Amino acid sequence: MTPPTPPTPPSGGPAAPLPRALPRMKKGRPRLKPLRERNPVPVSIVGMVLLLVLGLLAFRADDLPVIGGGTTYSAYFSEAAGLKEDQEVRVAGVKVGKVTGVELEGDKVRVTFRVRDTWVGDSTRAAIMIKTLLGSKYLQLDPLGAREQDPEKPIPLDRTVAPYDVTTAFQDLGRTFERLDTTRLANSLETISTTFEDTPASVRVALDGLSSLSRTIASRDAELARLLAGTKQLSGTIAAQNDQFETLFKDGNLLLAELRKRREAIHAILVGSRRLAEELVGLIDDNRRTIGPTLASLGKVTDLLQRHQDDLDRTLRNAAPYLRLVGNATGNGRWVDGYLCGTVPEEYLKNGDWTPPGPGCEPPHLTGGR
Repeated sequence: MTPPTPPTPPSGGPAAPLPRALPRMKKGRPRLKPLRERNPVPVSIVGMVLLLVLGLLAFRADDLPVIGGGTTYSAYFSEAAGLKEDQEVRVAGVKVGKVTGVELEGDKVRVTFRVRDTWVGDSTRAAIMIKTLLGSKYLQLDPLGAREQDPEKPIPLDRTVAPYDVTTAFQDLGRTFERLDTTRLANSLETISTTFEDTPASVRVALDGLSSLSRTIASRDAELARLLAGTKQLSGTIAAQNDQFETLFKDGNLLLAELRKRREAIHAILVGSRRLAEELVGLIDDNRRTIGPTLASLGKVTDLLQRHQDDLDRTLRNAAPYLRLVGNATGNGRWVDGYLCGTVPEEYLKNGDWTPPGPGCEPPHLTGGR
């Protein structure tokens, strides 16, 4: 199509503005509708769905293949020993992953854990270790084996170790003592003592001792209760200070690491000094034949200079006036002043044009001094 011809302005008047060209729509590409012109309900629903997806991805970031991930393994233990989900997995004291699950399977406990960038061989051993004095645990791996461990096959019981939890044992002991009825125990022991009253003397002595023990336990019931209450309060106080203990242990680890670095630096300095001393000794041994005669010759030179020191001093003193006269003779420009005695021709003497110097043919002293 031929574009329309713009109208011709009247003579003498200003030019009329050209009409604005309408945008052309490309074929096959429909014009997108601006967001402000759309229905807000579908837009808000889509935005909420995107936010939920992003939140889910952030919550499960450890399972993502790029920023999280890792390989999941499992191991059988005879007991959980207080190991919980999300606790650390370490190799040689370095954190390499975390525990993802602890569940019971028959008479065994299956512990599932995930590690990243860590070799786990087919002879790897696993152990539940105590992290802090308050009973916090972590899973320790000892990676062994020539081939990689199959993630589908759990590590068997013969390659796992569960520790003896002392804290749990003391807690169970405290609960057992709390449930113990000391009065009934004392009455039972008294009944046994009365029943065996007519038995032989050795048995009676043993039962009397048992009766005394029961009375002692009964009389100390209040003290035992206070002791258990104090133990419970102490354990609660220590549990409340768990963060401080962890900070203390971490700072201690940093201090020990820094001391280890300083020890290695001092060791390197000492080793370098020893090597330098060995090199110097070797250098002296290699050049002993050359250095020995040189030092002997140097000693002879110094002895000769010492013997002729007076001669050298006298030579220097006598050379001083000579050097002063040479300096005076050459100090008037680009020539040398000189005086030759007895070289005047005899014709000058006959004609009387020149008067010879005085006796001794000495040059005149121009400066007036002698």
